[in-house]
Amino acid sequence: MQVSFYLNCWHYPKGPLAAQPNLAGLISERFNLMGRKRKYDIGDREIDGDDYFVVIEPVYYSVSIYDGPARYEADLARFSTEQRLVLAYHWYLSEVNNGGHDQFYYNSTGIVWRDALRAVAVIGPPEMVSIIKESANRLGGNPSLDTEERQEQLERMNGNFKDLDEELFRVQEQANFDDRFSEFIRAHRERFFFSGIVEE
Repeated sequence: MQVSFYLNCWHYPKGPLAAQPNLAGLISERFNLMGRKRKYDIGDREIDGDDYFVVIEPVYYSVSIYDGPARYEADLARFSTEQRLVLAYHWYLSEVNNGGHDQFYYNSTGIVWRDALRAVAVIGPPEMVSIIKESANRLGGNPSLDTEERQEQLERMNGNFKDLDEELFRVQEQANFDDRFSEFIRAHRERFFFSGIVEE
């Protein structure tokens, strides 16, 4: 699953992975940047801007989804619940749009599924709640937060998510998720202020 690891390490604000030019160069650049420390100051200017990802960039680079639930929770401790929810929703949409719910649960990103469910309940649209709940039900109702255990659940239950993937794509045709994220962030702006050092 090495390629999937690369997918989870990079944010593509302009479209899916396949649409990006010079993929090898982009991956190389991303890994050259790993371990670099950067000072972030997220304030009103960033929150009122046109790219929600800029606002959650500090939490995105701070929180490991690769090292199990304990590390995930520890990394999130310095951030607000609202930052946590937008991050989870971002990961969920990124993975499902790239490879469906099967990829979302198989990869390390599946660790965020509970937070993604909480996020859709407050950010919307309402149809997303039933999509994520049903996807979890097809893995017994409570997918493991441990990647290997969750992969075993997938293999054992042989879940088929194609209809849920298609339903999500239909919802996306009507809903602008970027706008929803930005509106949520602005409605809770104090919870997204951030000033500190992040190791990317």
